[in-house]
Amino acid sequence: MGERTGEGQQVEVNLLSSLLSALANRASTHVVTGAVPQAMGNLHPSIAPYEVFATADRPVAIAAANDKLFRLPAEGIERPELVDDPRFASNAGRVAHRAVLTAELEDALTGHGADHWFDLLSSKGVPCGPINDLGKAFELARTLGLDPVHEVPGEDGRAPVPTVSHPISMSRTPATYRTAPPPSPPEETRP
Repeated sequence: MGERTGEGQQVEVNLLSSLLSALANRASTHVVTGAVPQAMGNLHPSIAPYEVFATADRPVAIAAANDKLFRLPAEGIERPELVDDPRFASNAGRVAHRAVLTAELEDALTGHGADHWFDLLSSKGVPCGPINDLGKAFELARTLGLDPVHEVPGEDGRAPVPTVSHPISMSRTPATYRTAPPPSPPEETRP
Protein backbone atom coordinates (compact mmCIF):
# COMPACT_ATOMS: atom_id res chain seq x y z
CA MET A 1 0.00 0.00 0.00
CA GLY A 2 2.74 2.46 0.93
CA GLU A 3 4.47 1.90 -2.41
CA ARG A 4 1.27 2.83 -4.29
CA THR A 5 0.08 5.73 -2.17
CA GLY A 6 3.22 6.94 -0.45
CA GLU A 7 1.37 6.70 2.86
CA GLY A 8 2.00 4.41 5.78
CA GLN A 9 -0.34 3.27 8.47
CA GLN A 10 -0.28 2.71 12.17
CA VAL A 11 -0.40 -0.98 13.14
CA GLU A 12 -1.73 -1.82 16.56
CA VAL A 13 -1.84 -5.30 18.04
CA ASN A 14 -3.02 -5.70 21.62
CA LEU A 15 -2.62 -8.86 23.63
CA LEU A 16 -6.25 -9.19 24.73
CA SER A 17 -7.68 -9.02 21.19
CA SER A 18 -4.97 -11.43 20.03
CA LEU A 19 -5.93 -13.87 22.78
CA LEU A 20 -9.66 -13.64 22.04
CA SER A 21 -8.98 -14.24 18.34
CA ALA A 22 -6.72 -17.21 19.13
CA LEU A 23 -9.53 -18.88 21.08
CA ALA A 24 -11.15 -19.60 17.70
CA ASN A 25 -14.02 -22.08 18.14
CA ARG A 26 -14.44 -21.50 21.89
CA ALA A 27 -14.71 -17.72 21.43
CA SER A 28 -17.02 -18.13 18.42
CA THR A 29 -19.28 -20.47 20.39
CA HIS A 30 -19.60 -17.83 23.10
CA VAL A 31 -20.24 -15.00 20.65
CA VAL A 32 -22.94 -16.98 18.79
CA THR A 33 -24.66 -18.75 21.70
CA GLY A 34 -23.76 -16.72 24.77
CA ALA A 35 -22.65 -19.92 26.51
CA VAL A 36 -19.54 -19.53 28.62
CA PRO A 37 -17.18 -22.46 27.96
CA GLN A 38 -15.60 -24.04 31.01
CA ALA A 39 -11.85 -24.53 31.39
CA MET A 40 -10.77 -27.82 29.86
CA GLY A 41 -7.02 -27.62 30.25
CA ASN A 42 -5.36 -28.86 27.08
CA LEU A 43 -8.35 -30.85 25.80
CA HIS A 44 -10.08 -29.98 22.55
CA PRO A 45 -13.79 -29.82 23.32
CA SER A 46 -14.97 -31.67 20.22
CA ILE A 47 -12.02 -33.80 19.01
CA ALA A 48 -10.36 -36.80 20.64
CA PRO A 49 -7.57 -37.60 21.00
CA TYR A 50 -6.46 -33.98 20.77
CA GLU A 51 -4.73 -33.25 24.04
CA VAL A 52 -1.67 -33.75 26.22
CA PHE A 53 -0.73 -37.25 27.38
CA ALA A 54 1.72 -38.55 29.98
CA THR A 55 4.76 -40.50 28.79
CA ALA A 56 7.66 -42.07 30.67
CA ASP A 57 9.41 -38.73 31.16
CA ARG A 58 7.34 -35.70 30.15
CA PRO A 59 4.03 -34.97 28.45
CA VAL A 60 3.43 -35.11 24.71
CA ALA A 61 0.63 -33.39 22.80
CA ILE A 62 -1.14 -35.49 20.18
CA ALA A 63 -3.66 -33.98 17.76
CA ALA A 64 -5.48 -36.77 15.93
CA ALA A 65 -8.26 -34.66 14.45
CA ASN A 66 -9.95 -37.31 12.29
CA ASP A 67 -10.41 -41.07 11.90
CA LYS A 68 -7.33 -41.51 9.69
CA LEU A 69 -5.16 -39.61 12.17
CA PHE A 70 -6.55 -41.72 15.02
CA ARG A 71 -5.53 -44.91 13.23
CA LEU A 72 -1.90 -43.73 12.89
CA PRO A 73 -1.11 -43.21 16.59
CA ALA A 74 -3.07 -46.34 17.54
CA GLU A 75 -0.86 -48.34 15.19
CA GLY A 76 2.26 -46.41 16.25
CA ILE A 77 1.77 -47.29 19.91
CA GLU A 78 1.04 -50.89 18.89
CA ARG A 79 -2.61 -50.71 19.91
CA PRO A 80 -4.39 -51.12 16.53
CA GLU A 81 -7.35 -52.81 18.22
CA LEU A 82 -8.40 -49.38 19.55
CA VAL A 83 -9.44 -48.41 16.02
CA ASP A 84 -11.92 -51.30 15.83
CA ASP A 85 -13.31 -50.73 19.33
CA PRO A 86 -16.92 -49.51 18.80
CA ARG A 87 -16.43 -46.84 21.47
CA PHE A 88 -13.59 -45.28 19.44
CA ALA A 89 -14.75 -45.95 15.86
CA SER A 90 -15.81 -42.34 15.34
CA ASN A 91 -14.72 -39.00 16.69
CA ALA A 92 -18.07 -38.61 18.48
CA GLY A 93 -17.47 -41.95 20.21
CA ARG A 94 -13.90 -41.01 21.12
CA VAL A 95 -15.11 -37.73 22.63
CA ALA A 96 -17.90 -39.52 24.55
CA HIS A 97 -15.40 -42.09 25.89
CA ARG A 98 -12.45 -39.71 26.25
CA ALA A 99 -11.50 -40.82 29.78
CA VAL A 100 -11.31 -44.49 28.77
CA LEU A 101 -9.44 -43.65 25.56
CA THR A 102 -6.96 -41.47 27.43
CA ALA A 103 -6.26 -44.26 29.91
CA GLU A 104 -5.71 -46.73 27.05
CA LEU A 105 -3.36 -44.39 25.21
CA GLU A 106 -1.38 -43.41 28.30
CA ASP A 107 -0.99 -47.05 29.26
CA ALA A 108 1.04 -47.49 26.07
CA LEU A 109 2.64 -44.02 26.00
CA THR A 110 4.18 -44.35 29.46
CA GLY A 111 6.36 -47.16 28.12
CA HIS A 112 8.70 -44.65 26.44
CA GLY A 113 9.67 -41.00 26.71
CA ALA A 114 8.18 -38.05 24.83
CA ASP A 115 11.04 -37.77 22.33
CA HIS A 116 10.57 -41.42 21.33
CA TRP A 117 6.87 -40.87 20.67
CA PHE A 118 7.50 -37.61 18.85
CA ASP A 119 9.99 -39.26 16.50
CA LEU A 120 7.77 -42.28 15.88
CA LEU A 121 4.40 -40.56 15.55
CA SER A 122 5.55 -37.52 13.60
CA SER A 123 7.28 -39.84 11.10
CA LYS A 124 3.83 -41.37 10.50
CA GLY A 125 2.27 -37.93 9.92
CA VAL A 126 0.64 -37.53 13.32
CA PRO A 127 0.63 -33.92 14.54
CA CYS A 128 2.34 -34.17 17.92
CA GLY A 129 5.10 -32.71 20.04
CA PRO A 130 6.71 -33.02 23.45
CA ILE A 131 5.91 -30.38 26.05
CA ASN A 132 9.13 -28.47 26.61
CA ASP A 133 10.33 -26.68 29.70
CA LEU A 134 12.13 -23.39 29.00
CA GLY A 135 15.54 -25.04 28.76
CA LYS A 136 14.28 -27.49 26.15
CA ALA A 137 12.42 -24.70 24.33
CA PHE A 138 15.63 -22.68 23.94
CA GLU A 139 17.47 -25.86 22.89
CA LEU A 140 14.80 -26.58 20.27
CA ALA A 141 15.03 -23.02 18.93
CA ARG A 142 18.79 -23.44 18.48
CA THR A 143 18.30 -26.85 16.82
CA LEU A 144 15.88 -25.23 14.34
CA GLY A 145 18.51 -22.64 13.42
CA LEU A 146 16.90 -19.79 15.33
CA ASP A 147 18.92 -17.43 17.48
CA PRO A 148 16.84 -17.19 20.67
CA VAL A 149 19.47 -15.37 22.75
CA HIS A 150 21.33 -12.17 21.93
CA GLU A 151 24.38 -10.90 23.79
CA VAL A 152 24.04 -7.22 24.69
CA PRO A 153 27.38 -5.47 25.25
CA GLY A 154 27.96 -4.74 28.91
CA GLU A 155 28.52 -1.17 30.04
CA ASP A 156 31.45 0.17 32.03
CA GLY A 157 33.63 -2.87 31.29
CA ARG A 158 31.01 -5.40 32.39
CA ALA A 159 30.71 -8.69 30.53
CA PRO A 160 28.07 -9.02 27.80
CA VAL A 161 24.57 -9.69 29.12
CA PRO A 162 22.46 -12.41 27.49
CA THR A 163 18.88 -11.40 26.67
CA VAL A 164 15.99 -13.06 24.88
CA SER A 165 16.12 -12.15 21.19
CA HIS A 166 13.40 -10.05 19.61
CA PRO A 167 10.83 -12.42 18.07
CA ILE A 168 10.25 -10.44 14.86
CA SER A 169 12.77 -10.66 12.05
CA MET A 170 12.77 -7.77 9.57
CA SER A 171 15.10 -7.84 6.57
CA ARG A 172 15.52 -4.08 6.16
CA THR A 173 15.20 -2.91 9.74
CA PRO A 174 16.37 -5.67 12.08
CA ALA A 175 16.06 -5.30 15.82
CA THR A 176 18.95 -3.57 17.52
CA TYR A 177 20.26 -4.14 21.01
CA ARG A 178 21.89 -0.98 22.26
CA THR A 179 21.95 -1.08 26.03
CA ALA A 180 22.26 -3.76 28.64
CA PRO A 181 19.93 -3.88 31.64
CA PRO A 182 21.31 -2.19 34.75
CA PRO A 183 23.43 -4.35 37.04
CA SER A 184 21.68 -6.07 39.94
CA PRO A 185 22.01 -4.27 43.27
CA PRO A 186 24.29 -5.86 45.86
CA GLU A 187 22.60 -8.57 47.98
CA GLU A 188 22.58 -6.42 51.14
CA THR A 189 20.46 -3.71 49.44
CA ARG A 190 17.83 -6.04 47.99
CA PRO A 191 14.42 -6.00 49.69
